[in-house]
Order: sequence, then C-alpha cells, then structure tokens
Amino acid sequence: MPTTDDHRIAREVAVAASELLLALREEGKGMWPDQLRAEGDRQSHELIMELLTEARPDDGILSEEGYDDGRRLSVERVWVVDPLDGTREYGEAGRPDWAVHIALAEGGLVTAGAVTLPAMGMVFDTGEPPEMPEVEGRPARVVTSRFHHPMVTEFIADALGAEMVGMGSAGAKAMAVVTGMVDAYAHAGGMYEWDSAAPVAVAQAAGFHASRLDGNPLVYNRSDPWLPDLLICRPELASTCLEAIEESGWRQHAHLQWGPWRG
Repeated sequence: MPTTDDHRIAREVAVAASELLLALREEGKGMWPDQLRAEGDRQSHELIMELLTEARPDDGILSEEGYDDGRRLSVERVWVVDPLDGTREYGEAGRPDWAVHIALAEGGLVTAGAVTLPAMGMVFDTGEPPEMPEVEGRPARVVTSRFHHPMVTEFIADALGAEMVGMGSAGAKAMAVVTGMVDAYAHAGGMYEWDSAAPVAVAQAAGFHASRLDGNPLVYNRSDPWLPDLLICRPELASTCLEAIEESGWRQHAHLQWGPWRG
C-alpha cells in the first residue's frame, strides 16, 4: 500500500518538473519548436529521475524518456512517469493542454500519483483527490484527439448523445473528465503505460471509472509497457460506454488503430 509520503512525493516531483518546464518554455521563446520540445523532454526527465532516486532509492522507475534496463521488473514498487505528456502542444506557443505524469505502481496497480497541467496552474494528486463534480445543466461531452476522431469515440458520443471536444495530451483529456468539463475519454490509437498511469491513479482516487476498452483492469509494470487502449469516464456512464465500445467493433479494427501513439 502507498504511504502518505508516496502521495506527497508524487505531487512534489510533478510540481518541480512543471516549474522547470514553464521556466524553460518562457526562456526558450527563441528556440525552434522541436528544440524546445526535445529540451523539455530531456530536462524534465533528468530532474524527475534525480528526485525520485533520492526519495525512493529502492524503487524502480519506468520513464518515457529513459532507458529501460529491466531492473524495475524485479521490484514490487515502480514509478511510471511521463516527464512531458503532450510534447507537441508544449512546443506550440500558448497551448495549455500538456501535462506531467508521476505514478506509483505496486503489484501491477497504480496506488499513488499526480498529474499537473502546468500552463493551467492545475495540480491533481491521489493524496487529496478532487471531488467528483456535478455536471447537470450542460450537454454531454466526450473528449477526443485534436486531429482525428477514433471510431470508439464516435460510438460513445452517439450513445451518450454527446458533443465531441478536441484536446491535446492524454493527461489533459483525462483531467477534463475529472474536472467535469467532459464526461468520457476513450483512447484506441495505441499508448504506453506512462501515458495513462498517473491519470488513471488520479481518476480512480476521485471515484471515476478507468479500464481497458473491454472493461478489464489496467495493469502496470509489465515487461512490455505497450498498453494501447483506455477508458476513463463518470461511473454512472461506464456500462453505456463499454456497450458502445463493443458495438463499435473496435477489436476487429484494432490492428489499424494501434499504430504509433497519436494522443
């Protein structure tokens, strides 16, 4: 089980990386966007590795930007991190939909975590999870990619009578559900453990449904970190969303959708 310190560490490390990324973005206004993105990925990763190693030297770490030497598979506690989720958006001046993910996985399940949306000044963590907001009085909404609408998202939107909202990073999409801006987020385009671990930790701590698209649990710290699909939604909508996903025939089309991560 996570300790109080684990929740605190997740939050403090995420906030420290967020402050670094905001400062770099301000200082790097003259950089080419790809250079800024690369520096953001690198510097945030290095800071997170330093802070987690100092705080929890016996734990494993799986980072999107790090070399995976496999040591994490021999320990029970593993930090799964994305130093900069939404690298594309980070390099676009003024875009706020990018995030930092810090999560702790124990026995395959995420037990502590934090997600920050630095450009929005927002921090979400499992130590003090946000309360699930009421959403009456607005149309139902489903969040999707800025650039394409996966089939499963369209089926969910039809089932809920919902409008679709385009957004950047996975963390930003997931936190849009947590804050009540939208009602559901489904991803079928392929992703890795670091894309979903922290958002799932926060969403579950706040009482939201989080699972694979077939309803099975999300399992972390596997030998292959490829974890290609995800559903996060309000709990009262879970059965409707899962039925719509099944009706979409996503299983038959998964080989076409699970290409490189597309947000």
